[in-house]
Amino acid sequence: MENIEIEINKTLDKIRHFLQKDGGDIKFISFDETTGVVSVSMHGACAGCSFANDDIKELVEVILTEEVPGVKAVVLAEGSF
Repeated sequence: MENIEIEINKTLDKIRHFLQKDGGDIKFISFDETTGVVSVSMHGACAGCSFANDDIKELVEVILTEEVPGVKAVVLAEGSF
């Protein structure tokens, strides 16, 4: 499981600049190996932004599911807003 978390973080590093250019950021929280769900938290301008869920589903989830085998979905971690 440690290897998949490394791959998730490497992939997030590749797309982080898209969020940072708008003053935001993303942080990996956890990966559920059973369900394939990655939990993330949003920071900076992304925290509380009405587009955060869109960014997660349309950017982060698409890229992670394509690049990291075993990832099936990405969700906002509880209490992230």
